[in-house]
Amino acid sequence: MAFDIAVIGGGIVGAATFYKLQKKNPNLKIILIEKMDKLADHQTGHNSGVIHSGLYYKPGSLKARNCIQGRHELVAFAKEYGIAHDVCGKVVVATNEKELPNLEKVFKTGLENEIEGIQKITAAEVKDIEPYVESIGGIWVPCTGIIDFRGATEKMAELALAINSASEMHLGHEVLSIEKGEETSKIMTNKGSFEAKYLVFCAGLQADRLAKKDGVNLKEKVVGFRGDYYELTEEAKHKVKNLIYPVPDPDFPFLGVHFTRMTDGEIECGPNAVFTFKREGYGKTDFSMRDTVDALTYGGTWKLFFNNMSFGINEYRRAFSKRLFLKTLQRMIPSLTMEDIHPGRSGVRALLLAQDGDTRDDFRIEYHGRSIHVLNAPSPAATASLAIGGYIADEAEKHFGLK
Repeated sequence: MAFDIAVIGGGIVGAATFYKLQKKNPNLKIILIEKMDKLADHQTGHNSGVIHSGLYYKPGSLKARNCIQGRHELVAFAKEYGIAHDVCGKVVVATNEKELPNLEKVFKTGLENEIEGIQKITAAEVKDIEPYVESIGGIWVPCTGIIDFRGATEKMAELALAINSASEMHLGHEVLSIEKGEETSKIMTNKGSFEAKYLVFCAGLQADRLAKKDGVNLKEKVVGFRGDYYELTEEAKHKVKNLIYPVPDPDFPFLGVHFTRMTDGEIECGPNAVFTFKREGYGKTDFSMRDTVDALTYGGTWKLFFNNMSFGINEYRRAFSKRLFLKTLQRMIPSLTMEDIHPGRSGVRALLLAQDGDTRDDFRIEYHGRSIHVLNAPSPAATASLAIGGYIADEAEKHFGLK
């Protein structure tokens, strides 16, 4: 049986795309194919669980537009379907004078993006919100929140499958190759094959490899960066009420180590950002020869390294030193001690890296014949997922001539 559309990739972007495509086209037979045995098992299930406001992103960019629209949709979705979440707000805090110009830039970007309720606050007002933080001022962002992204992903897929009984979801099916026919494409997996007229790829850490399997002439490569978290002990949890972020350094593609109260009540501190020798490796010493060779034979990786040498070395030292990690946390909460933190989980982020080492900051979605490829969807893609899914559903209507 041939499907009308195959969505490849069962993270939150793939599940949201499956849901939005099916909702918009209830009569189409759609299949979701995921290589892991459960949904959201890589980037989605290992991220910091934050509903981002849209504060940092260049006004008018896909990231800014989709994050803000997606946040509203995601919160409404969570309310309607009982997904654990809390719009608790966050503070972005400056701890030294050098950070004040960047804090001002972030605030101006937030105003341009019309982030509701944001305000500049004094050090005393920061303390009213987060009593253990030492700062010289900050930004209050009331619309930032936390959510169970795994639960949201599973609910999106469940809702999609309920719309059309002929649609299917197949877990544990890794896509090995794709054969293009005149009318349909044959998708070969490790457990059998499927046919579909149109393909939508939401493959995250494997986006570049699947694009090549589909015949896309892609010059860039995905490079993985692992982020390690620590957790606060029971005795130290009272030191963090909700979400505390540093002022981001505009020279680096990550937001910096921050504090997050999770939906299960745990308090996480992190993540750092280190080059990983395995795209889907969550341990500090995980290694894949294929992934390592892939990354280290690519000129863009070395350009990124050279452009960010001191940052990279510091991140690596911190990855293997609890004391250095703590020192970073103490910039915002000086009273934290070695006994207050213990190692937590890790996540891996996919960055589509240009040949000049540019981290391709915006979302990137491209078209190739009867296929749509989500090539770059870093943070805030989870927050933006329903907006991205809606955008792809609209684009599929145009590019595929769906009726």
